[in-house]
Amino acid sequence: MTPRIDHTTTSGTFSLDGQTFDVENNAWVVGDDRECVIIDAPHDVEAIRRLVGDRRVLGVVCTHAHDDHVRRAPELADAVGAPIFLHPDDMVLWNLVHPDREPDRELADGQVIEVGGASLRVLHTPGHAPGAVCLYSPELGVVFTGDTLFAGGPGATGRSYSDFDVVVASIRDRLLPLPDDTEVRTGHGESSTIGAVRPQFDEWVARGY
Repeated sequence: MTPRIDHTTTSGTFSLDGQTFDVENNAWVVGDDRECVIIDAPHDVEAIRRLVGDRRVLGVVCTHAHDDHVRRAPELADAVGAPIFLHPDDMVLWNLVHPDREPDRELADGQVIEVGGASLRVLHTPGHAPGAVCLYSPELGVVFTGDTLFAGGPGATGRSYSDFDVVVASIRDRLLPLPDDTEVRTGHGESSTIGAVRPQFDEWVARGY
């Protein structure tokens, strides 16, 4: 069977450092007709379950632990009978949202998740969050960047546990070496390609945010 990517957008809030903002999040499901993984668990469990259908879910993979990406992770994981994956460096953020429930499995840089004829290679890309990861699938020609990289620049670094210099280093060292035609599927907003964002990198660094 041919692997595919399914997508939905969900609406909710993001809260950190005593402030709350309205946000729209992308949720991604990668796999074939038999099995899949879910990337992030924002806001709306039923919308994501509709993407899954009757497929076996191998995991709910969290790109990072800001509450708009993991708020529904336990409920979603329980609903589909799958483990939650998170990089351990993001436990400080996870515990702000779910102090009474731990993720089931750790993500590690270089780890490969095989699903439905595709592979998702874990790239640890700290900066927006200490345990932020991207997921690169060479077969699909796609990298799922969470909030590390957007069409218009790096993920925001103005809040706790974030660092601008670290996120731009992650983008430079881990993402820009990918092929130009690699599609960038983000945690919020429109998709792009590595070739489209690469020429903007020096401008982002000079801008400093």
